[in-house]
Amino acid sequence: MLDIELFREQPDRVREGMRKIGLDAGVVEQVCEMDRQWRGSIARSEKLKAERNSVSKHIGRMGDGEERKRFIQEMRRIGDQIDTLDHEAQTARADLDRLLLGIPNLPHDEAPVGPNEDANVVIRTEGELAEFDFEPKPHWELGPELGILDFERGASLSGSRFYVMMRAGAHLQRALTDWMLDLHVRRHGYTEVYPPFVVRGACLEGTGQLPKFAENLYHDAEDDLWLIPTGEVPLTNLHRGEILRAEELPRYYTACTACFRREKMSAGKDVRGIKRGHQFDKVEMVKYVLPENSEEELQRLVGEAEDVCRGLGLPYRIKELATGDMSFSARRAYDIEVWAAGCREWLEVSTCSDCGDFQARRADIRFKRAPASATEYVHTLNGSGLALPRTVIAILENYQQPDGSVLVPEALRPYMGGLERIGTP
Repeated sequence: MLDIELFREQPDRVREGMRKIGLDAGVVEQVCEMDRQWRGSIARSEKLKAERNSVSKHIGRMGDGEERKRFIQEMRRIGDQIDTLDHEAQTARADLDRLLLGIPNLPHDEAPVGPNEDANVVIRTEGELAEFDFEPKPHWELGPELGILDFERGASLSGSRFYVMMRAGAHLQRALTDWMLDLHVRRHGYTEVYPPFVVRGACLEGTGQLPKFAENLYHDAEDDLWLIPTGEVPLTNLHRGEILRAEELPRYYTACTACFRREKMSAGKDVRGIKRGHQFDKVEMVKYVLPENSEEELQRLVGEAEDVCRGLGLPYRIKELATGDMSFSARRAYDIEVWAAGCREWLEVSTCSDCGDFQARRADIRFKRAPASATEYVHTLNGSGLALPRTVIAILENYQQPDGSVLVPEALRPYMGGLERIGTP
């Protein structure tokens, strides 16, 4: 959530931010008007309360009589006015909060400006693209031939965009999960977490998925619980409503969770194979940091996601996202994309985002620099380290062999009982 002081003191800055992400800047005037209504009702109520307190003291010194009765009746009238103004203030504040919850974060001044993904900037490419003396196959052919991906049974169980991983395919996914978590914990200093995969709506408001993206989420209406679309949600909300000490920061958390998305926003996109499913696993990284360190921590986060790609021997590239392509909560973000030789395309496996204090304001996560100092909002960052389906795609397609088998990356072999090659069953 944006700081209301920005609208009061720097409305032009907010308008410029809205312009950069392609939104109507008229929302700035709406916020300012609602804020004026809220503060006006409070000011009038406080004035009447002060008048009532003063007169009440005067009444207490008065004897019985008509004048005293007249003052009491006047105080009752003022009391009714106060009740009305307090109700108006509560309504105005609720309307203001609802409006603010629907406004995305302002982009960082150095984020490339552009309306969509076409304006993203490729920063660098790492690794050599695999060369084959045969025609490489896409994973939706390789997987079924190897007996490790079953799309028909997935659809039979759950419908379109679900699949079953079997045998060495399921083992490969488990090995990737274990290896990535070990990498982040042992080398990068993260604390491993196993969180719930269902959360209260307030948690999704905290990270920015609600209210704007409700139709893309799975919701249990009876218990009012939501399936998480990403591990970012529970990890970022671990400290919601808390006040941390500055010396406790930074805090790094990692988790592997199932993720659930209805994918209504992917209409018209290529959904063959396992590139875009309703359920998938992902290793997530979340950071709570001091405000002055968030930009440095973003670069470090990108490097930690890169370590996964390097460790697996996958060619990848880094893109800085344009203002119109960033997520709702991000102020600056980078995509990491791996090359898939069979699909012949770059696949996003991680988005590393600096959210500034945007999520912390929504989830009320603060810190103190000293016991007597004022509270400040932490800065939060998040990134995939990595998303499993597309990482599996890249391994299958880049490590495929002429006989149809797939080599297992060296880093994963100890996690797969020494298996070096996935062959036909």
